[in-house]
Amino acid sequence: MTTILKLFTCGSVDGGKSILIESMLGKEKLITSNAKAGELDSKTGIHGEEINDSIASNDLLTEQEIVKNVTSRYYATASRSFIVADKLGREQSMSEIALGAFFADLAVIVVDGVQGVSEQTKRHLRICTLMGIQHVVLVVNKMDLIYYDFKRFGEIKQDFLNSTANCNLKSIVVIPVSATQGDNIIKPSNHMPWYEGLPLLPYLEEIDANSNPNSDSFIMLVQKVAKLKFNDSFRELQGQIESGTISVGDEVLTLPSNQKTNIKGIYTDSKKDQAVMGQAVTICLDKDVDVTRGCVLVKDANLQIADMFTATILWLDDTELVAGKSYHIRVGAKVVTATVMALKHKIDINTGNRISVNSLLSNELGVCDIALSENIVFDKFENNKALGTLSLIDKITNKTSALGVIEHSLRRSTNVVWQNTDITREIRAEQKGQKPLTLWFTGLSGSGKSTLANEVEKRLVTMGKHTMLLDGDNIRHGLNKNLGFKEADRIENIRRIAEVSKLMNDAGIITITSFISPYKDDRENAKRIIGECFVEIYVSTPLEECEKRDVKGLYKKARAGEIPNFTGISSPYEVPENPDIEIDTSKFSIEIATDIVIKQILRYSSEGLQFEHPYHGIVPFAKQNA
Repeated sequence: MTTILKLFTCGSVDGGKSILIESMLGKEKLITSNAKAGELDSKTGIHGEEINDSIASNDLLTEQEIVKNVTSRYYATASRSFIVADKLGREQSMSEIALGAFFADLAVIVVDGVQGVSEQTKRHLRICTLMGIQHVVLVVNKMDLIYYDFKRFGEIKQDFLNSTANCNLKSIVVIPVSATQGDNIIKPSNHMPWYEGLPLLPYLEEIDANSNPNSDSFIMLVQKVAKLKFNDSFRELQGQIESGTISVGDEVLTLPSNQKTNIKGIYTDSKKDQAVMGQAVTICLDKDVDVTRGCVLVKDANLQIADMFTATILWLDDTELVAGKSYHIRVGAKVVTATVMALKHKIDINTGNRISVNSLLSNELGVCDIALSENIVFDKFENNKALGTLSLIDKITNKTSALGVIEHSLRRSTNVVWQNTDITREIRAEQKGQKPLTLWFTGLSGSGKSTLANEVEKRLVTMGKHTMLLDGDNIRHGLNKNLGFKEADRIENIRRIAEVSKLMNDAGIITITSFISPYKDDRENAKRIIGECFVEIYVSTPLEECEKRDVKGLYKKARAGEIPNFTGISSPYEVPENPDIEIDTSKFSIEIATDIVIKQILRYSSEGLQFEHPYHGIVPFAKQNA
């Protein structure tokens, strides 16, 4: 079984990358289709294995997108297979350089021997290392045009090595070649007897770019928990062996559940006694354990389990990234909800300098802190590529918004534990004789949500209920007075309110909130924080009516450009898709609207029911009062 080397070629325009690849591999008739490259890198038929259904197809999306975007080609020699990702080095393709580097195990940076190391060469090097590349080959091409000058080659080599001082690379090799003449491509060149290293292809065939500190430790990512086929007792786990070997009878540990079990059976295309790194396998265990898709099987690997870490990411989305936004995150085979808690800085790809920012734009590199909805298994990228890379996925479009590498876990995620108390939410609620809820009023400024929320609270208090009203303007005078109205501040504003609401629900109180809360993701995050107590009430009064009312004169100022980022005018309001209650206060009096909300709340409170059918347009109540 041959091993695969994923390499990425980059460098200056007209440096001769394509001719170099053709000279190295094309002349040997080793080219196959792009589809073959995608297939081999898809983590199904890894390393020449028969394609195995142990890997779920949607896990392949990110790498297949990368392969497609950076033009990959597949080659094979007697000792190694190659997937080569190639992209032009023009200035406008910096994101493609980062995509290619993210995909690869090794970067081949090509420079023109006449021009030498340029600023663009240094940028490509910096991007490659930021995206996790640890092995670099500098190919000094067109040596024939400088008459195979040893001195000139030495100058270029030293210039490049000076640029790698802070790159934390495991290996750096500089090879002089002439792609058009075939010098030092496959065989040593007679024109450069002074070069004592290997030619390019033999070097690429020999280098071990996949090694990591855990290479001898068994690690398997569980990509699928299958129906019983080989095992008549317990579930079968399918996935790829990332490192080490496994044999029937070996004891393994399941992460993150930390349960021990033994290997009862191993299957690839047939029953095996042992499996090794790179193979896609089905494994049967000797007892039932808590394992789901995204878990990891190990023998003695030192992996990390946490729910917060710092990562370097390449932002790909057209919409800017701001702190507080939530996404799906994929690490290994695990997909959970993640929130970008803080943007630490942006990295200038031209200088490597760190720049303090509040947002990341498309194609920008940055370092951020990410919080997850649950503990997952991961590792630093330099230790384990499979568990050290991540992708952020937009919850709505399912498109990849960012790619990145994990730098380190955050200590708070393991040192801060939840302290259980004897007096629970249920006890506090029973004391008050009510079911705690959070009534989340959302709508445009002037829609009537604050007035309606106030009336609802008054009605509940007269009924003997324990309540607390949190109004948007009032909260900004205290708890959130340090927040403005930019997107990042709005996100943090809603997050804080959701946490406060949850605390009040824990106290057994019915919490009523009145906030514009314009972003769908933020409301979903609030619902996730608050849980089953969350009731979304959309006050759907049209913008025209809200402007007509304009009690505070805000719309007039916004139209005049005096108030930036004003919702409905210069900042968007994302309409709730399926609110629990929807009310247009331009069509009904505040008394009727209050009656409807109270009726729904009492039904929810007394019966403990979820809202089966949201009220839209208040038709049911209108008919009752016709």
